[in-house]
Amino acid sequence: MNHPTIAFIGAGNMAGSLIGGLIADNYPVERIWATNPLPERLESLQQTFGVKTTPNNKEAVAQADVIVFAVKPGELKNVASELSESLLQKNPLVISIVTGITCQTISKWAQCPDLRVVRTMPNTPALLRSGITGLYANHFVDEEQRTIAESILRAVGITVWLSNEDDLNIVTALSGSGPAYFFLFMEYIKDWAQKMGLTPEQAQLLTVNTALGAARMALESDKEITELRRQVTSPGGTTEQAIKTFEQGKLSDLIDQALNAAHDKAVELAKSIG
Repeated sequence: MNHPTIAFIGAGNMAGSLIGGLIADNYPVERIWATNPLPERLESLQQTFGVKTTPNNKEAVAQADVIVFAVKPGELKNVASELSESLLQKNPLVISIVTGITCQTISKWAQCPDLRVVRTMPNTPALLRSGITGLYANHFVDEEQRTIAESILRAVGITVWLSNEDDLNIVTALSGSGPAYFFLFMEYIKDWAQKMGLTPEQAQLLTVNTALGAARMALESDKEITELRRQVTSPGGTTEQAIKTFEQGKLSDLIDQALNAAHDKAVELAKSIG
């Protein structure tokens, strides 16, 4: 099954990015379906990508080998229940990009105890095909289906497989929410530069490209992040003074607290929804 037919249920921005990435990788357009209750969204998907569209979830699922749930968390229960009969008949591979809903909960809502589910946590840079996605497969998913799921998510970036579903809460706090942390840090740096006299354009350009350059060095270098930081931090220099100030302010403790808070909220949301 080189190119299984895929149905994106509730195709919003993230699903649109996946569709665009697949088509850019030469995935056959005729093997992609997308559903959405909004006619204008379906028209946009059809005009932009040429995929098959329908407001009817059952129609799309009837054609598909792979189902991608891309609805809002509060909508998934109704959608899974609506598709229960179709899922029982076809037993397709189900990929969920819905935050916080466990594989077991999806199976329960769909009334399919043997449902083959790959749960994923992509992040917003996937919109630029520069994302990273954590994936977890329940024990009904075979190797071929794992490969299919990975190939779909790799259309928008890097993938990381997890052996423990609970680790998706860590991924949510780290890479799912992570872009906002870096944006916040960049925001503070940019604001400082403007207060010191740079124009907004200068501050923006310097801040963003400094972040980009540092990220590329961390990605492309064979050195650990700690070693890269040390290379920039000359004894007695300006960087060392800034680092000391961060350490005196217990920045590491604050980051631990922030990520723990995000992680705990992910756990709480999963329990409340499930």
